[in-house]
Amino acid sequence: MSTKEITKNNFNEEVEKANKPVLVEFWAPWCGYCKRLSPALDQVAKEYEDKLPVGKINIDEQPELTARFEIETIPTLIIFKDGEAVDSVIAPQSRAQVTDWLKTNDVL
Repeated sequence: MSTKEITKNNFNEEVEKANKPVLVEFWAPWCGYCKRLSPALDQVAKEYEDKLPVGKINIDEQPELTARFEIETIPTLIIFKDGEAVDSVIAPQSRAQVTDWLKTNDVL
């Protein structure tokens, strides 16, 4: 499974009502670092598809969600549990840093 596009129209269903933790990346197509991080997130999505859905929110197309979660720097990753944002990390440097962060938050 790959990452899923999250919008204001499906946020409630995909994130808030999810029966497991969800990893969401706030990103933009013009963001060079977001492009470099994308393959690592795709690997996480594939490797942990049974445990952890991974979604992406385009900040240019979803300004309401961007404002709601006070996103100022991208890429920003947020873990949601039971529909609530529980932790975030800005611009992780590697796939290992992402998975370590997820383990620290008892997601993996």
